[in-house]
Amino acid sequence: MSVKVENLSKIYGTQKAVNNISFEVKQGEILGFLGPNGAGKSTTMKIISCFIPQTEGTVEVCGHDVQQSPIEVRQQIGYLPENNPLYRDMYVHEYLHFIGKLHHIDQLQTRIDEMIELTGLQREQHKKIGQLSKGYRQRVGLAQAMLHDPKVLILDEPTSGLDPNQLAEIRNVITTLGKEKTVILSTHIMQEVQAMCDRVIIINKGEIVANDTAESLQQRITGQTIITVEFASPPSEDSLRQINHIQQLTQLGRNKWRIITADNQDIRADIFNFAVQNKLTLLTLQKETGKLEDVFRAVTTGDTSSS
Repeated sequence: MSVKVENLSKIYGTQKAVNNISFEVKQGEILGFLGPNGAGKSTTMKIISCFIPQTEGTVEVCGHDVQQSPIEVRQQIGYLPENNPLYRDMYVHEYLHFIGKLHHIDQLQTRIDEMIELTGLQREQHKKIGQLSKGYRQRVGLAQAMLHDPKVLILDEPTSGLDPNQLAEIRNVITTLGKEKTVILSTHIMQEVQAMCDRVIIINKGEIVANDTAESLQQRITGQTIITVEFASPPSEDSLRQINHIQQLTQLGRNKWRIITADNQDIRADIFNFAVQNKLTLLTLQKETGKLEDVFRAVTTGDTSSS
């Protein structure tokens, strides 16, 4: 495992910011790390990144213990904290050169050019960081986090302040990086989590309250699998009901149906076979994706009502 957290706790005075949590993240996985403000997300990320020590428990990054081998851990981690501290009086290219020297990167200029292109900073690289918009400062933070080619990326609110075009570009960057690296991503934008993350951990009051794929969490909350199907010509309702595991069948239009299945069964293959056997043309066959906001609200407040 790239990141292994066991029985981790962090206590400030009498307050437990993180309370005995355990999880693992493997290489090539993008983990969405979610929770309300003050839930313990940033504290956990800071412990993994060796910025603050834990009170109890162990954390390993690429086989290195964060307390026993902090230098080795830092060499394996690229970290973009929420407040994205940058030297605003430095020029973008100058700042990346400074960070690269700290990491003793070989062929530094080539690597800087790669990161500038990857994060779309070509036109901004000779400006002072303080002159940049918040979105471009986020890009500089991402560039420095990835500059030394770390195996683990920890990104705390990486898309904060980005416009829709920039957001799509950074999403593509993170998704591409996640194919080879371990990415732990904290954000309040649930659409981003559903678009990018392989798995979701939700932390509340310092404790993990959910750990699964977004789709599985949604099914667990609603207890339903919903499928929308549209045919070129209408089948009879009676014939459709012959398909196994249909719990509820609602006609949305002349040729379109909404199906709720029993026991979370995914019956798309059965519907496809039904269409073939009845010589029907399928126009749409889609499993509905639930809202992660509903899951988040349910596990952090107990509210299971849909918005």
